[in-house]
Amino acid sequence: MHKWFQFPIIEGLSSKQAHCDLPNGSFERECGRDGFFGPATHMYHKHPPTSWVSWCGEHKPRAFDALALPQIGDTPWDAPLLLSNSDIKLRIWQTNKSMDHLVRNGDGDELLFIHQGSGDLYCDYGHLPFNEGDYLVLPRSTTWRIETANTVTLLMIEATNNSFKSVDHGIVGEHAVFDPAILEYPKINSAFKAQQTEDNWQVFLKARNQINTISYPFNPLDSIGWKGNLTVLKLNWRDIRPLMSHRYHLPPSAHSTFVSDNFIVCTFVPRPVESDPNALKVPFFHSNNDYDEVIFYHHGDFFSRDNIKPGMITFHPNGFPHGPHPNALTLSQQAPKTFIDEVAVMIDTRNPLDIAPNISEVELHNYVASWQRHEDPEKQ
Repeated sequence: MHKWFQFPIIEGLSSKQAHCDLPNGSFERECGRDGFFGPATHMYHKHPPTSWVSWCGEHKPRAFDALALPQIGDTPWDAPLLLSNSDIKLRIWQTNKSMDHLVRNGDGDELLFIHQGSGDLYCDYGHLPFNEGDYLVLPRSTTWRIETANTVTLLMIEATNNSFKSVDHGIVGEHAVFDPAILEYPKINSAFKAQQTEDNWQVFLKARNQINTISYPFNPLDSIGWKGNLTVLKLNWRDIRPLMSHRYHLPPSAHSTFVSDNFIVCTFVPRPVESDPNALKVPFFHSNNDYDEVIFYHHGDFFSRDNIKPGMITFHPNGFPHGPHPNALTLSQQAPKTFIDEVAVMIDTRNPLDIAPNISEVELHNYVASWQRHEDPEKQ
């Protein structure tokens, strides 16, 4: 048995309430363990803890224009790898072609986020239409393909040798954030039956990170029925009703959507800004000492960032503080918004992530300097 030391102390000037009523002219930094679930200390600094003037070394904040990566091949397994470790693989796949083959991931569950486009998913469990903003949860070893109505861009998140599970929302209950009744699943309908041909089909099975090709003289998506509680699930970000507090800026963990053993997937969706005049209105500076943080920007005005557009990815490895950009912080203090119009997918990983070599060609190499003020925010 073990537990964290717990003995809250106040030393020097501080606030008794995190993220509110900061000492005059100070900048708060949260130093936490286990993401935002463990013990934490809130430090109050004279200067923003991200006000570095230079940075030497590769362990630094990074940003990538993921949509600019070259795409090769016509299968999801050709999608370029972005970031990975033994628990997760993160890819971007763009395609304007309907798949003429099937794929199956034997290495773990797959979570697809539809960044652009629409179409139809066909899988072992049936037919499921999808649109921009949908999450699709594919259990390990599900056989599937998509038909595209237009160009489709997918963020692919593999839970390597693991699975995706729902989040325990504690005292707010099972129907908070999203009611499980909102989840959709594939149907054995006329569209599904119509594709059950006797033509030759191939399944590209990814197992132990290698591709195996399995050929059939018929379409193996030939189910006539099923029963059980394991299936493909669909959730759109528009069906997420975020937890909010008008007097306190909630940590990212409040926006958790899916969990795996060593990482968590959060969804930031539009919401009102905190109305309490003494509450922070942008993400607080924090040193996430145990987790790497990845954010995929999907839609809207990313209120804590400068010069970030949809389709980009930021990567903040653990070991140093990060938080809002200077202009975003100043604007939140001088002319705070009343509503945040942004959609983003955040992935926090317990184990360090490796950057794929090819991603450097789409990196914004000056991102580390973006916490240095370059212009008056009033003139933007």
